[in-house]
Amino acid sequence: MRIGNGYDVHRLAPGQKLVLGGVEIPFECGLIGWSDADVLTHAIMDSLLGAAALGDIGLYFPPGDPKFKGISSLKLLEQVTALLAEKGFGIINVDSVIVAEEPKLRGHVDTMRKHLAKAMGIDPGRVGIKASTSEQLGFVGREEGMAAWAVALVDEK
Repeated sequence: MRIGNGYDVHRLAPGQKLVLGGVEIPFECGLIGWSDADVLTHAIMDSLLGAAALGDIGLYFPPGDPKFKGISSLKLLEQVTALLAEKGFGIINVDSVIVAEEPKLRGHVDTMRKHLAKAMGIDPGRVGIKASTSEQLGFVGREEGMAAWAVALVDEK
């Protein structure tokens, strides 16, 4: 078994869509990024790639590449999952934390888990998502952005 961790952060801006775990969340601001800026899914992808010692998402999906402009991060997660399988790895579970002052995310967590699990081909019971705040500290506390951390456990087949 191998473990990997991932981290991602994106800046908030008015007029952008807020997508977390593949779910569009109603909010007056969204995250800025080359893809859909899904900070949670990006952290999960990095944790999976790290567990398999396969680099990070920037290696496979570089910002600025036109084919990834606005793409759903769930599609990228499907590609990461396929890469892991090709290299002989299966996903055991992932656990994650989204850090944001607003909006409140608890009501969206189950849907996020289902979307992420489907993209990884695992049971939703193997996907943990927690939402927290930064107690008004730092860039997240000032509502300038959001961050996410993830840990993945994979096994060699």
